[in-house]
Amino acid sequence: MELVEGPTLADRIKEHPLPEFEALAIAQQIGAAIDEAHAKGIVHRDLKPANVKIRPDSMVKVLDFGLAKLSRDREGAEPDPANSPTVTMGATQAGVILGTAAYMSPEQARGKRADKRADIWAFGVVLWEMLTGEQLFQGETITDVLAAVVRHEPEWERVPAKVRRLLRRCLAKDLAKRLRDIGDAWELLEEPEPVPLPSGEGIRVVAPRRAVLAWAAAAVVMTVAAVGLAFVHFQEQPPKQQVVQYTLAAPEKAGSIQQFAISPDGQHLVMRVAGDAGPELWVRATDSLQAQLLPGTRNGDYPFWSPDSRYIGFFADGKLKKIAANGGPAQTLCAAEPGIRTV
Repeated sequence: MELVEGPTLADRIKEHPLPEFEALAIAQQIGAAIDEAHAKGIVHRDLKPANVKIRPDSMVKVLDFGLAKLSRDREGAEPDPANSPTVTMGATQAGVILGTAAYMSPEQARGKRADKRADIWAFGVVLWEMLTGEQLFQGETITDVLAAVVRHEPEWERVPAKVRRLLRRCLAKDLAKRLRDIGDAWELLEEPEPVPLPSGEGIRVVAPRRAVLAWAAAAVVMTVAAVGLAFVHFQEQPPKQQVVQYTLAAPEKAGSIQQFAISPDGQHLVMRVAGDAGPELWVRATDSLQAQLLPGTRNGDYPFWSPDSRYIGFFADGKLKKIAANGGPAQTLCAAEPGIRTV
């Protein structure tokens, strides 16, 4: 078997939660690994932080696609419910519980047949744990943990608003409402919640006459107000230009800033920071003083942004590369020398 150096994800989050930036970067790689397995018809059924390792180069590895045999300790006590082993007998049969209790889906906890949506549930539980530093489903015994999986509803306000929609779809107890494909997960971080329309296909919705009149009256009022505002606006004098001074400090103990670039939307900036181990790229929000290292950008030079502010391009080791602004593995685009850029 492959020897994978580095700590497990469980070791990384043992003492404190991960920053949102780092948690999403790790989650993207976990999702890519699970998506690859699902594409080959493989369901992991035991995804948890202890089965995820992070190499020194920040590459994430999902391990242990086998299921451990259920065992008891020397004194005959139940195993730790937060990291319980699994049952392997009759693994393909319904009515057999599979998986680690704290990360099992409701259908697994009930002994029903599990498909790839069980991995999507576990993915949501792992992401929750990275963001909060705590296991989502807890209990004194394995039975208590399984009961929490089936009945407990997460406290959504404990996680950043940006990821709540994604987590709600991953942690839906109703299989019909749960996300069906892990590859679609990242669209839920960017798109707004859809608003259901009252009409369906083949159904004509007719508004009451009074409602139509009310909307017409409202339109007239809004038109008059808009004309008034336009008149006032054109009477105003243009504001005086002001010069804003902004101090750009290097990350603590990271070295000195050699280059930087501001994203087109003005929300982030990327910096080339020279350190003892060589230059690397760091990114930070313009309204924050905390910067995050972008793993995989060693020797990065001449960083620049994509027009949509989602990716950072840079030159390194005779190649043109890109990396997502919120982290993840760097991708090589082509061979290129630094100093010449095409805009």
